[in-house]
Amino acid sequence: MIQGKFGEKGQLFFEIDLITNDGLNLPVDAMLDTGFTGFLAINKQDLDSLGWFYIGKETLRTAQGETLFKIYLGKLILNEQEYEIPVYAGDEITEFLLGLEWLKILPLVVNYQVDILTLG
Repeated sequence: MIQGKFGEKGQLFFEIDLITNDGLNLPVDAMLDTGFTGFLAINKQDLDSLGWFYIGKETLRTAQGETLFKIYLGKLILNEQEYEIPVYAGDEITEFLLGLEWLKILPLVVNYQVDILTLG
């Protein structure tokens, strides 16, 4: 189980480690986005240092309308476990975004009143 933290506006943040093709771990704070149905979305510029393998593209509906995303095969560590997942990359993404797919395999506990936020 990983402890998260609340953002200034109540956002849910969790620290994850992105794993580069060279095997380096890059810790980042990722925001849980319940409007995103995949595992992870990142800005295209963040891909340069990761060296992940391109696997295709897909159009998704976002708050700005329909957007074409490139999809990469990425690796990350979440809850002390390594995962190989499809990662959506787009120009409009300003945060590392964890999507709803995680909630199909990991339990989420959120209690703002007592400052509890856990995933896993």
